[in-house]
Amino acid sequence: MKKNIAIIIERANIVLGGAERSIFELSLALSSLGNKVTILAAKGQTDAKNIHILCQGTPGKRTDFSTFSKALKEHLSQNHYDIVHSVLPFDFADVYQPRGGSFAESIIRNAASYENKFVETYKRITAIANVRRSIQLRAEKKLCKTADGPIVAALSEYVAEQFRKHYGLDEKRLTVIPNGIKIQKRLDTITSDRLRSQILSKLNLVEANNPVFFLFVANNFRLKGLGPLIKALQIVDRKNSDRPAYLVVAGLGKPHKYRHLARQLKVHKKIIFLGAIRHVQNVLAVADVAVLPTFYDPSSRFILESLAAKRPVITTKFNGASDMFNERHGKIIDTPDNVTTLAEALQYFTDTENIENASQAIADDYLEEKISIIRVAKQLQSLYDSIFQKAEQK
Repeated sequence: MKKNIAIIIERANIVLGGAERSIFELSLALSSLGNKVTILAAKGQTDAKNIHILCQGTPGKRTDFSTFSKALKEHLSQNHYDIVHSVLPFDFADVYQPRGGSFAESIIRNAASYENKFVETYKRITAIANVRRSIQLRAEKKLCKTADGPIVAALSEYVAEQFRKHYGLDEKRLTVIPNGIKIQKRLDTITSDRLRSQILSKLNLVEANNPVFFLFVANNFRLKGLGPLIKALQIVDRKNSDRPAYLVVAGLGKPHKYRHLARQLKVHKKIIFLGAIRHVQNVLAVADVAVLPTFYDPSSRFILESLAAKRPVITTKFNGASDMFNERHGKIIDTPDNVTTLAEALQYFTDTENIENASQAIADDYLEEKISIIRVAKQLQSLYDSIFQKAEQK
């Protein structure tokens, strides 16, 4: 049944990151199923007719939770929607789909990403001092305790378990709809070929060296495990590998600390920092394997995009995207702190046959269909139908 759907997001700006990009892709996928989709945002820069900016006149780049809540309630009182789907913890929504997982888990795992145990404890204690985060954490707790609150649509089993563990959420109000991405993306072969030539040149390599390029893409290098990855690369560099391993790092993270670490470990000649990239698929075309030893990720778009490109992947159990593949397609390590196991995963994929077998398994098992945003939209459509039918029966 076609629906009139409102999707609530804080900022309507695709440049901001994966969560925003995912919502825009989702809205298009839901529209392709015949639904009318409207995005309700506090702030944003857009002329799109289906996007309403409700708090543009308020000062600052961000809008506080209560102000946005009041603006939303006013808008919803004047406009009818069959389903209200929110990525923020508003208890008046029909569906709550937290793109960043639970606030409780994100605080714990962010603190765990600091190598110093004193700093980790300090970060956990002081996290509550962040007014914005503490307000949303309380709102999330309240939402879960409210008997007739929204259905929580978790992006992964990892996120679902967070809501069970931290809030004791009733299973009747919890469903798992794994994250997905837009699959059909055109590859710019000219750009990717040029990029490969540049990478080879900067690393003083030629194709005859037969390097294995491990690709790491993130904006928060600490949280996503770049430190342990560089340490693991040192272990691999000391071994006799079938092919030499090199690390390609892309993203907006600050590289200074990690360049220094690489020099200390004498692997600086094995790493190249590309900085921000516009289209990840062009870089994936250069890479052999994707690696993200993250301390926390509800469901990484980068890993899903890598699988869509038929690249083997390495990540951790703290990444919800690990639901979407198995040992035929890549490696899942218990924790980024386990540098030895991470190094073993890297070493495994210095073997050409292992790379080719994993890539073929990704194709044979039709993972593209599994991670498609269209699959997500269809699952959400079924959830919306069930919510709508229950509402009509009351």
